[in-house]
Amino acid sequence: MKVESSIIQNKYLRVQTLNYGASLFEVYHKKKKINLILNLGSKENYRYKHPNVGSTCGRYAGRISNSKFNIGNKKFILNSNEGKNILHGGKVGFSSRPWKKLNHIKNKIVYQLNSNDGDQGFPGNLIVNCIYQLRNNFLIIKYEYKSNKCTHVNITNHSYWNLEKNKKKMIFDHELKLNSYKYLQINKNFIPTGKFKNVKKSIYDFLNFENIGKKLDFFKNKKLNIKFKGFDNTFVIKSTARNLVATLKNKNSNIQVDFFSKLPGIQVYSAQNLNFKKKLLPYQGICLETQYFPDTPNKKNFPTTLIKPNKRYTCFTKIKIH
Repeated sequence: MKVESSIIQNKYLRVQTLNYGASLFEVYHKKKKINLILNLGSKENYRYKHPNVGSTCGRYAGRISNSKFNIGNKKFILNSNEGKNILHGGKVGFSSRPWKKLNHIKNKIVYQLNSNDGDQGFPGNLIVNCIYQLRNNFLIIKYEYKSNKCTHVNITNHSYWNLEKNKKKMIFDHELKLNSYKYLQINKNFIPTGKFKNVKKSIYDFLNFENIGKKLDFFKNKKLNIKFKGFDNTFVIKSTARNLVATLKNKNSNIQVDFFSKLPGIQVYSAQNLNFKKKLLPYQGICLETQYFPDTPNKKNFPTTLIKPNKRYTCFTKIKIH
């Protein structure tokens, strides 16, 4: 299937999407004349394996340990693609597939994907709708999904945000604030241990605006002998009436982006391993992925990702662009 791009727009924003991966290709701030996310350049690149740039990740965004889980007494073995673990849905996740365009009007587009029973080892015939909609200066991302069997689902958008006018500049001048007092402790394979850690007086404290460049300098300190060269962490969101999750801003472009969601976590990835044909480089963007927690199918103390047969589920992220 060929790569097809579509545009939705209003007086504030122009958003270009692609059918492959139901991907965001461009989020263009009309007043500032700046595209706010990274893309792969040629749209043909989206037909092949890439670092999930702007794409919809599923069936299960994040990692599942040992590529397996039980539902009731039945064990399911998944299609591992990161050592013995599975990441972002397996070797052929949702981000690399062509989605069907169901509907397209000026300010809204709907993509759909059918994932068959046994796809990458997951049970159930799963139907997913990905909806992008503009409402004033908000970009709304909504997922609707339903399966004919009990299964685990965790879907997110994996855009790399860069608010600089010159996209070759890294994210070091960006500032980030998170509505999070806790983060998930992880082991050497980035799998949650099940423990929640307090962010206070740690490198993971983003309760006030923090310069990302200064935070990343911490990881360059060789005396600390830290394996991780940046952030790839799940932060636990404190529930509020406004559902504000995170705010990213850049003083050079004077752009601010607010993220709203009811989902329990946000994955912050500072793109330390980003590399695509020498066009996209480490730290060139930051991913702020609203989602359920990684490895939830194997962690009983995490908010569940198990969905029941023939019941419709929805989740959303609203992104306000100033």
